[in-house]
Amino acid sequence: MDYPVHVRDIRISDPFILADPVSRKYYTYARYITIKGKSYPYTKDGGGVFYALESPDLINWSEPKLVFEQGDFWADLDYWAPECHIWKNKYYLISSFRAKGTYRKCQCLVADSPLGPFKPVRQEPVTPEGWHCLDGTLYVDRRGNPWMVFCHEWLQVFDGQIAAVPLSDDLGEAIGDPVILFRASDAPWRDKFIGTNGGGGYVTDGPFLHRMQDGTLIMLWSNFTPLGYATGYARSLSGEIMGPWVQHPEPLYAHDGAHSMLFYTFEGQLMMALHCPNIHQEKRMLLFEMEERDGGLHIINEVTGNWYNAIRGSARNYRYKDECIEPPVFTKLGKYSFR
Repeated sequence: MDYPVHVRDIRISDPFILADPVSRKYYTYARYITIKGKSYPYTKDGGGVFYALESPDLINWSEPKLVFEQGDFWADLDYWAPECHIWKNKYYLISSFRAKGTYRKCQCLVADSPLGPFKPVRQEPVTPEGWHCLDGTLYVDRRGNPWMVFCHEWLQVFDGQIAAVPLSDDLGEAIGDPVILFRASDAPWRDKFIGTNGGGGYVTDGPFLHRMQDGTLIMLWSNFTPLGYATGYARSLSGEIMGPWVQHPEPLYAHDGAHSMLFYTFEGQLMMALHCPNIHQEKRMLLFEMEERDGGLHIINEVTGNWYNAIRGSARNYRYKDECIEPPVFTKLGKYSFR
């Protein structure tokens, strides 16, 4: 496969990186992608689709590959924030879907390859009936049981929630009641999101769970600060999904970039991916080298250069007008450590 697309040429929301151990390639997924001014998708019937991009090095990417088409699937709207997880040797694409007149819901698609074709596990959503939801992610507890962690929308409840439901073995249905893990207002760094008409609420976006090297379970999630869209994280005092969850007092990144996730490169470096700025037509993928130190999560460096003239939030007045020409550089580190 050719990789003609540079990471700085991609406009994408909510980038989730799958580091596939089988192909030893990286994949990210989206419904809408813009590359050098060319927008995807194009479909004859206008239905919902997902594309995948493949990369050997996180910098050079393939052209978008169509991996899902709606067909007789129930939803034709949203298709937001797709994530691809490996579970029992299959690839599961989790996303937020909606049909006209219905609430937004989360569920799983499945395939034998990271490039699909994906198909619905079932036609019915996983998130609770009567809840307006988004941003489902997969968590597997220490007993090997799968959970979907997701956001209960601030639009419906004002103070947005992070919630979870236990899943069946095929990830096709919830097998227990939803549990509210915490609310947006629990974070000391959060601010009320103010909409275009002056209204708003407390937002929860993009949960992602990560087991640190010392065994601590943390959850990245996104909210707004007075300075822009931001990523923070919470720590589970029990080391498991039920918490209780304690919020880190300061955001991890607050330059109008968020919807973050963590992954390891094939060389063993912990990375964080997010989009910045939080302006739809300008969103770019930022990739950060990370370290775990003193029980916390810390940024080492951003490697793509996409912050250079796209940064907003508290650094808005410091962005550059010219395009970045510095080459991306990854620090050569020992496995899982920063020295």
